[in-house]
Amino acid sequence: MALQFSSACNFALSHRKIEPISAVASDGFVKVKPQEDDLVKLGGSDLKLTKLGIGAWSWGDTSYWNNFEWDDRKMKACKSAFDASIDSGITWFDTAEVYGSRYSFGAINSETLLGRFIKERKKKCPEDEIAVATKFAALPWRLGRQSVLSALKDSLSRLELDSVELYQLHWPGIWGNEGYIDGLGDAVEQGLVKAVGVSNYSEERLREAYKQLKKRGIPLAANQVNYSLIYRIPEENGVKATCDELGISLIAYSPIAQGVLTGKYTPQNIPTGPRGNIYTAEFLTELQPILNRIKEIGQNYNKTPTQVALNWLIAQDNVIPIPGAKNAEQAKEFGGALGWRLTNDEVNELRDLASKSKPVIGFPVEKL
Repeated sequence: MALQFSSACNFALSHRKIEPISAVASDGFVKVKPQEDDLVKLGGSDLKLTKLGIGAWSWGDTSYWNNFEWDDRKMKACKSAFDASIDSGITWFDTAEVYGSRYSFGAINSETLLGRFIKERKKKCPEDEIAVATKFAALPWRLGRQSVLSALKDSLSRLELDSVELYQLHWPGIWGNEGYIDGLGDAVEQGLVKAVGVSNYSEERLREAYKQLKKRGIPLAANQVNYSLIYRIPEENGVKATCDELGISLIAYSPIAQGVLTGKYTPQNIPTGPRGNIYTAEFLTELQPILNRIKEIGQNYNKTPTQVALNWLIAQDNVIPIPGAKNAEQAKEFGGALGWRLTNDEVNELRDLASKSKPVIGFPVEKL
């Protein structure tokens, strides 16, 4: 029987090493799954994920992304990003209950979109293994462990799933954090999640959460923080070292600095919306030497600046980047960050160059 390639189900092999075919579906489509060396164990849990995930912060959002607008065209672009990610061998997605929600003045909840995309994909490609990570919003009126379980069940309802692979506390609460951690443990014991983590946690809070879960025999699998070549605060505030010490995976959000490390923005062409207040013309002027060097290094590997910036993070070890994909082209490009590695000299050179520019503004809750 002749092999056929489906745009919905085959993996895009450009920029990737060729993997062995694991199966041929009954309809004749080639099915290629990520191999063992494409996966990484998440902290001390039994969960294995691809070495790069996809962030769904922008999906349905109208308060920060999408130029404050949402329409059918943008939804279709997100669906294409979802499919292209899986086709490129990136099979896990990070969302949150607040992304696109009424709490953040969004148009449609990111979880709702992701759940819809998974359902549609499974109808076409039932053998696809898709992992989901979502997050609990530590809103001031939420108290106790039951608030975590209630929010998780609401997330599962929007996702149309019985469980998720990873559930995280989105940021530390103003109070009640011990109860939130207890709620994470309860979620594991009730089989609602395979692994649990936190996000935007400082070294001190990270150690406290780790100890509290350890008493119940549950590993703290991940801490999701802002981390990129031009935002290396996790290296400076002890978070990266603590993750390495305790065996906690560091999930890096904004790994290409919200698009700035792609090289598409210049002092004459700054990002639109709120990002323009962070990545100003002055800041982008200071950044030109490192952006130029990233481009030069990429040319040596036949890689784009985006792929170099993501590979730089992967080269730090124990780091899983989750760039946000708003369309299929971006998702395919992200896949090209896998299957190769910068040299140690290149990693160090880029860090030295980046240190010459002032750090970008981070998420304030990191200091709670």
